[in-house]
Amino acid sequence: MFDQVVDTRRYPLHDADGPLWKEVISQVRAELAATGCCVLTDFVRPELQETLRSEGAAVAPHAHYDVETVNVYNIAVDGELPADHPGRVEFQRGNAFVARDLIPEDLIVHRLYTHPVFRRFVADCFGLEEVHELADPLSGLCLNVVRPGMEHPWHFDTNEFTVSMLTQAPESGGVFEYCPGIRTAEAENFDDVRAVIEGRGEPLVRRLTLRPRDLQLFKGRFSLHRVSPVAGAVERHTAIFAYSEHPGVIGSASRTRQLFGRVLPVHLEAGRAVRGDLLLD
Repeated sequence: MFDQVVDTRRYPLHDADGPLWKEVISQVRAELAATGCCVLTDFVRPELQETLRSEGAAVAPHAHYDVETVNVYNIAVDGELPADHPGRVEFQRGNAFVARDLIPEDLIVHRLYTHPVFRRFVADCFGLEEVHELADPLSGLCLNVVRPGMEHPWHFDTNEFTVSMLTQAPESGGVFEYCPGIRTAEAENFDDVRAVIEGRGEPLVRRLTLRPRDLQLFKGRFSLHRVSPVAGAVERHTAIFAYSEHPGVIGSASRTRQLFGRVLPVHLEAGRAVRGDLLLD
């Protein structure tokens, strides 16, 4: 499978624990430690770029759209927060998601997501013993769709690590912006967060113009990030591979309904997702 999908000359998923595997892992870990983000360029073979794009475009119309008022923590915007709290700053979230159960299993991104060697590679990149697919039938793998004129505003991820791949680039805009390590598991650092979302924290912001076929590994739990407004006539599509250090993780009913517009019985039965810290979500 990997010889047909992944450029194994650069990323030796066919030779786990081989010398090139260890070299790639070492480089990834160094970048993650330095900036909280690593982009593995041309991860998927170049001849599959149009297939990757067309597969994502085929499922994108199934995305759930619901423009809503949010803040960086995805907590209630009418909560009892201090007047200067960054959670008081509101955004309009206009991106949409295609749930996993609407992404066919033969698509490139689905085949990657479920392959045990790819999971092993992801775990090694983040220095983890093992990662698991989410047990959640909707959010384990999804396609993030940003239409022209829309954006994915500043936010933190609920997972400590994020794996994603752009499948369709917009004509312009849609730049990935992030602030590496702006908070830690022990400290929210509200002052810097507020400076960034109010446009006063430019020195803290890094920018990446991602390309289709690149694999992005990112510590999104501690790095504030967003996708800037998309311009032109082409949507921005990104596959998000959601893993967890813990097996059996299922999203909350409220968050699932927010993202996908529906819940399943398994969400109503699930408790709060496992967290390794006490940070705001």
